[in-house]
Amino acid sequence: MSDPVRLSKLMSQRGLCSRREADKLIEQGLVRVNGQTVNTLGVKFPEDVKIELSERAQAIQNERVTIMINKPVGYVSGQAEDDYVPAVRLVTAETHSDTDQTNLRLRPSHFKGLAPAGRLDIDSQGLLVLTQDGRIAKQLIGENTELEKEYLVRVKGDISDARIDQLSFGLELDGKPLKRAKVKQLNPDQLQIILREGKKRQIRRMCEAVGLHVSGLKRVRVGELRLGKLAEGEWRYVKAEEFTHRNKQQSRQSKPRHHKRTQRKH
Repeated sequence: MSDPVRLSKLMSQRGLCSRREADKLIEQGLVRVNGQTVNTLGVKFPEDVKIELSERAQAIQNERVTIMINKPVGYVSGQAEDDYVPAVRLVTAETHSDTDQTNLRLRPSHFKGLAPAGRLDIDSQGLLVLTQDGRIAKQLIGENTELEKEYLVRVKGDISDARIDQLSFGLELDGKPLKRAKVKQLNPDQLQIILREGKKRQIRRMCEAVGLHVSGLKRVRVGELRLGKLAEGEWRYVKAEEFTHRNKQQSRQSKPRHHKRTQRKH
């Protein structure tokens, strides 16, 4: 039988919220375990307990927004650094894309706690996700995430079959082997690269390792969320149903784990 686990950790493991959000909900008495309200931090439970969020907690989560931006080159993903402009500055009423299919209007509250779910280098462009929702952030950048991230990469150098094979599998960064990637040549100077991880400047470093120089890099997909027709420098809200990968995984994780027990003969 496994040892009891902190309630906030269990909630995070099941995709209900982040640990920090879990602590806030617990303190407010918005979490029930096996039908009983829990409002004490640090309490531990067996892994197979039933955890429920109150209607108020679910309403709080539903109010949180997620935004996708088609980030141009020259903007940083997160906090301003070295006088460069953070991508969140692009989120204005004037740059709100007409491809947005929600009825949401930009409000000051939408900026509270809005943070990038993953990096996109200053010299790269394309899909960048900002979210207030810890559940979505965990699915996109959590340490156990397996979501695919698709990039269109322009390179200088000879794109040989041998180099494509090297990029696909066998490279190391920072002394650690990389996960298998999907690499396809689209034209004489462009590659499609699909990763299941996101190390700092990974694609540029991978290409350098095989003798290719990246001259342009654009992220076009994260999981099932695609850049689509979103114009460069514009943004839109993301509907909850667009995160079908999250919904499927959350459905699995929200169920308590049942451990097989071996029967002993007496």
